[in-house]
Amino acid sequence: MRQIFLDTETTGLEHKFGHRIIEIACVEMRNRRLTNRHFHRYLNPDRDIDAGALSVHGISREFLLDKPRFADVAVEFLDFVRGAELVIHNAAFDVGFLNAELALLDMAPVDTVCHGVCDTLRMAKDLHPGKKNNLNALCERYGVDNSHRTLHGALLDAEILAEVYLAMTRGQESLIMDLGDDNGGRLDTAGRTPSPGRRQTLQVKRASPEELAEHQQVLTAIQEASKGKCLWLRSAGD
Repeated sequence: MRQIFLDTETTGLEHKFGHRIIEIACVEMRNRRLTNRHFHRYLNPDRDIDAGALSVHGISREFLLDKPRFADVAVEFLDFVRGAELVIHNAAFDVGFLNAELALLDMAPVDTVCHGVCDTLRMAKDLHPGKKNNLNALCERYGVDNSHRTLHGALLDAEILAEVYLAMTRGQESLIMDLGDDNGGRLDTAGRTPSPGRRQTLQVKRASPEELAEHQQVLTAIQEASKGKCLWLRSAGD
């Protein structure tokens, strides 16, 4: 599974008022592992930056004067994200700006190029209703180090979001099952749906020392994120 963690910085809050993207960053993950591939560009918006936006990201108009325009990088950007799932915190904001930029170039919306969009803000609200769910709050909740995040920056925020997403979804992939048949999606050792009443021979595969060490790291991370309430560690110590 290929996922792209994406973030943008802009000249203001509303693209419908002519505000533009001034920084775009994408970080690639495959099968829950970062690949160290990323797409990152600063962009000349050909307009002023609102004072409120400048106080958030610190990117000045003067810094952007010699940078490319969105039109110069649009094809390269779309090629990078094509076919991947986009993972974005407050996706409506970033997707709205991206589609506004693409519309100016008579290009198709970004969500028609990608394989879906995952909004981690909506996910966090479902997991933690009534609590703060901005990126800083999630970093604190899941024990993700964001001490180097003094200002918003698209590349740094995309990298932090990837860590937060992994913490938020840890273990989720093992809970997914296909409910489309009477056997709950279970397969036999040959990958076939078992016949009713047929007894299955289970194969037991022991974890390697490396896998046990990685498992312990996961439990330690859960222990830190839950402030000492990891049930598995407590059970092991009983």
